[in-house]
Amino acid sequence: MTSYCKFNEVLQNENIYLFLIILPVVSFLYSSVGHGGASGYLALMALFSFAPETMKPTALLLNIFVAGISFYYYYRGGFFNKKLFLPFALASIPMAYLGGTLEVDASIYKKILAVLLIFAILKMSNVFGKENGNIKTIKLWQGLIVGGFIGFFSGLIGIGGGIILTPVILLLHWGKMKEAAAVSALFIWVNSAAGLAGQFASGVTLEMASFLLVAIAVIGGILGGYYGSKKINNLHLRYMLAFVLMIACAKLFFT
Repeated sequence: MTSYCKFNEVLQNENIYLFLIILPVVSFLYSSVGHGGASGYLALMALFSFAPETMKPTALLLNIFVAGISFYYYYRGGFFNKKLFLPFALASIPMAYLGGTLEVDASIYKKILAVLLIFAILKMSNVFGKENGNIKTIKLWQGLIVGGFIGFFSGLIGIGGGIILTPVILLLHWGKMKEAAAVSALFIWVNSAAGLAGQFASGVTLEMASFLLVAIAVIGGILGGYYGSKKINNLHLRYMLAFVLMIACAKLFFT
């Protein structure tokens, strides 16, 4: 049986320095593609045996800071499409709040997270990285359905949903890669804030030590947002992250 550690106990673990070294790398990689990194943080916390009840609010908190930074850089680069963002956000915000108020059994939580991490692996492996020149206009009902569905699971699992939204935008030809990154960054921010608010409403509290992780993740987020918005190619690093996510995914499925 896997032994899970409370957050403060994890910080006292002899392997905590390795965790703190990897954390800004994860935030750098995700921020560079317009994401907050929650799926990566959750994978990393799973590898270091964080308690499931600790993982969710911590990932949402990190997401708020890193996704906000990423959006800032992509917005400054002129990639944000408000008309594409709004249909998703209208339904996702209340549904993320609802999902944030709910708790799931630890074993079910791990399986759902493992399935969602598959999207992260595919995205980081550039399976969804191809653009299509024939961009279609998203209909309001399409955005509401997609946004509501992703928003609910974002709040429930503790992610911002960008790791799912970006592939959907690209697959359905609703936007180009940089537009998808900018929209996903703000989408992640609003969902993470709503999900965390739902957590607080259900009685969850954040430990002060979690803000140490915020400070470290922000360093990677600033660098990732800057270089990603400047079209720096991080292909090999993204493949490395996909490998780490595959290990975490296997751990979640089989433990």
